[in-house]
Amino acid sequence: MSKYSKDRAFTNYVHRNLAIPLIYNPLNWSEVQLRKDYSKYIDMMDGIDYVFRKGSSIMSVQERFREKQYQSFTDFTIRYRRDSNKIKERHESEYYKMKAHYFTYGIIDSSKEETEKASSFIKFAIIDLKKVYEKLDEKKIFISDNGNNTCEIVDGNRLECPVKYNSDGSSSFFPIDISYLVELWGTDMIIAQKGFLD
Repeated sequence: MSKYSKDRAFTNYVHRNLAIPLIYNPLNWSEVQLRKDYSKYIDMMDGIDYVFRKGSSIMSVQERFREKQYQSFTDFTIRYRRDSNKIKERHESEYYKMKAHYFTYGIIDSSKEETEKASSFIKFAIIDLKKVYEKLDEKKIFISDNGNNTCEIVDGNRLECPVKYNSDGSSSFFPIDISYLVELWGTDMIIAQKGFLD
């Protein structure tokens, strides 16, 4: 099984068995069943993994889940670039196309190899991406290839987020520290959370 297939199987399992009952059901978000071709299209073109409904409201979501070894991290990550990809059109990753309303980020209580033993999230957050996009547009959040490992608050009211590179050279990403989002702009940056701010 390829790394992509393993990652997809892990994400699908966590979504079905943990995220639906532990994150979305308590919020009364019901998953909308989409046609497979449309689901694939909005994933590739708009960075949307799932669509939910609550009453008359529709919410589009991107998800990312991690195994328990990442529990000390306080940020969520957005894929940035894939400059080594042979196809030029694929150099710009999810940061350039993301249109999801929310980003669900969670760390489960097991290793990836023992995903079926997971029973809960050590931590999770649903981040309001519309508000993150606003801060990026206003340059209140800015991406800097500065060699740092973590985000830093600069000038008292801006968040500098470093570019990080995957060890296999396949792509880069940048972290956004969840506690800093709340410190700078309040709790309405987050829809729901466990473990990041507690």
